[in-house]
Amino acid sequence: MVLKTKLFGRTYQFNGLYDVMAKANEEKSGDKLAGVAAESAEERVAAKVILSHIKLEEIRNNPAVPYEEDEVTRIIQDDVNEKIYEEIKDWTVSDLREWLLDSNTTSSDIRRISRGLTSEMIAAVAKLMSNMDLVYAAKKIKVTAHCNTTIGEEGTLSARLQPNHPTDDPDGILASLLEGLTYGIGDAVLGLNPVDDSVESVTKVLKRFEEVKQKYQIPTQTCVLAHVTTQMEAIKNGAPTDLIFQSIAGSEKGNEAFGFNAETIESARQLVLKHGTSTGPNVMYFETGQGSELSSEAHYGIDQVTMEARCYGFAKRFDPFLVNTVVGFIGPEYLYDAREVVRAGLEDHFMGKLSGLPMGVDVCYTNHMKADQNDMENLAILLTTAGCTYFMGIPHGDDVMLNYQTTGYHETASLREMFGLTGIKEFDVWVEKMGFSKNGKLTELAGDASVLLG
Repeated sequence: MVLKTKLFGRTYQFNGLYDVMAKANEEKSGDKLAGVAAESAEERVAAKVILSHIKLEEIRNNPAVPYEEDEVTRIIQDDVNEKIYEEIKDWTVSDLREWLLDSNTTSSDIRRISRGLTSEMIAAVAKLMSNMDLVYAAKKIKVTAHCNTTIGEEGTLSARLQPNHPTDDPDGILASLLEGLTYGIGDAVLGLNPVDDSVESVTKVLKRFEEVKQKYQIPTQTCVLAHVTTQMEAIKNGAPTDLIFQSIAGSEKGNEAFGFNAETIESARQLVLKHGTSTGPNVMYFETGQGSELSSEAHYGIDQVTMEARCYGFAKRFDPFLVNTVVGFIGPEYLYDAREVVRAGLEDHFMGKLSGLPMGVDVCYTNHMKADQNDMENLAILLTTAGCTYFMGIPHGDDVMLNYQTTGYHETASLREMFGLTGIKEFDVWVEKMGFSKNGKLTELAGDASVLLG
């Protein structure tokens, strides 16, 4: 493996594959915090030049975290289709990039080849791509999944209805829930982040969600985003559950910091397949976000894009219905400003799609970050162009419980109208039947939750 190049009259020498990978990454405050970032634009270009010539086989043979030490690595490596890998192992990272961007390469071609890739290969090719490359390649990749309905179909843009409340007050949750439905939000999932992670509280909210879903015959799925073990107990106590959720990391140590391992996730999946209320077979919901491994000292000196890609390799094992990166949620320590958030959102979406996941993005930022709502709308437009599967929907884009800014009900409705998209077919039919939309546009009833209280 060649780790040295001469550029602009200067020789650049790197200390191994993951020194190259880190320094080839676009500028991120989290990589600077970890001490792995390039020291200059010139060094970043030199690292990209070297990375472009590295063969996929060399990356496979050098996982970010050793196979013997990490179950995420074992899952990624063991899930590789060996026949497909043999066909492409002599490709360089540059070859993979050129193939992905070739106008003759189709979605089905990419879905097949993706089975021969490791997460580290996917991270490597993302580092060589411009923002437009990331949009163009992701746009090609179609990934669908089925819980009660099917997400990711051509011509759709879905949204999670996120009726968070600072005290988990059932009436407050219901008010946000009903309002969101009138805007055509919630086809991906009705999903609450609870304040109270107790089994009793989670069960109460799940029952309220199920009552609303059954009362209005809404074709969607429900989830309360408590810890996976809390949700498991709620299911055992009879709580109606369509999807089971967990935030995940790109290393075993990171997942342990979240309080679970792969065995926990598989047990949860089997539990909801047997005792859940959805038709399945895709019954898992995962959230990720660049920088989480660094925050739990579980990054092993690896850059945050590579660790994020490994999240998707882990997620793929469990055939999820939903995966999304909460791209700007952790804060400026990891993504300093709007430019870094936009780049990370495009990277994560591309890497998730290339991993074979029905990938969504929580287009968001925290109030101490150098970003604003215009920046998020820019990213949402780029991601819609890229074929993003779903966004978040919360009143006015302002989460009063998690205290961050995301996309509201109006953004998804506007994006659907601008791009000629709809929600999931059955849900879209329901919205029109209820009088909230007509011929793909919202009616005057949109936003009037009292219609559902009559």
